[in-house]
This record gives sequence, structure tokens and C-alpha cells, in this order.
Amino acid sequence: MPAPTAGNLAIAFGNFKAGYLINDRIGSRILRDPYTNKPFVNFYVTKRVGGGILDPFAIRLLKIAA
Repeated sequence: MPAPTAGNLAIAFGNFKAGYLINDRIGSRILRDPYTNKPFVNFYVTKRVGGGILDPFAIRLLKIAA
């Protein structure tokens, strides 16, 4: 959150468990790279995650007055 100055939305409060959802995909992807770092083999692992607003009325933002 930004610094509490005039006009900024500086504080968020509410029921975050009901208002925000974290999506976690099952599994991960592994990429094998035998070319970059000879004589070693590098592995790159990625996992897909995301999130979004589930109920916009469960979370409120406080705007700092001037």
C-alpha cells in the first residue's frame, strides 16, 4: 500500500477470506536445459497461481482526506 498521504487509498480492511480467492493449479512444469551451463544440466520449474476478487463488498479501502 502507498504512504498515507492526502488522496491515497492507504488502508484496506475487511473479510479477506470471503473477499479474495487464491487459485492454485495442481502440478508443475519442468524444463530441462542441457545447453546453457555445460557440463551441468539446469532445470527450470514453473507453477501456475493466480487470484482475484470473489466478493467486492467484503473488502473496503480507506481514502485519506486532504
